[in-house]
Amino acid sequence: MAVDTQQIMDAAEKLGKMVAEHPAVARYQAAQKAVADDPDAGRMLQDFDKALEKLGRQEQSGMPVTDAQRQQLETLQSRIVSHIKVKNLNLAQVDFVDLLRKVNQLIQKPLTPQQSQQAAGQPAAPPAVPGPRLANY
Repeated sequence: MAVDTQQIMDAAEKLGKMVAEHPAVARYQAAQKAVADDPDAGRMLQDFDKALEKLGRQEQSGMPVTDAQRQQLETLQSRIVSHIKVKNLNLAQVDFVDLLRKVNQLIQKPLTPQQSQQAAGQPAAPPAVPGPRLANY
């Protein structure tokens, strides 16, 4: 049975609404808000972004990054990752991204040649034999 584009879009919209109601999404949104509402966390993240941008511009202009600059960036990064609200945001983000990855894998699963052939009642194709590989030297 052929499926038209609108049916796929309708199903995608329904799936999007279901994903939005998942607890991982709520945790991620709450953690984002907690970080956004915390002036200390916000300031540290802004400082880190500015420092990273400054070092990027410095490298692009041909000036090397000094050990002191690298150390300062690492210190700031350590302070950020040890901040409890940022930690919670990172954990919530991992759960959220993992949910999206799993959904995406299930969407793509029927599109693989082996799955498509088995669904059509055909025997699975033998694994492809790798050909010669080109190497860049």
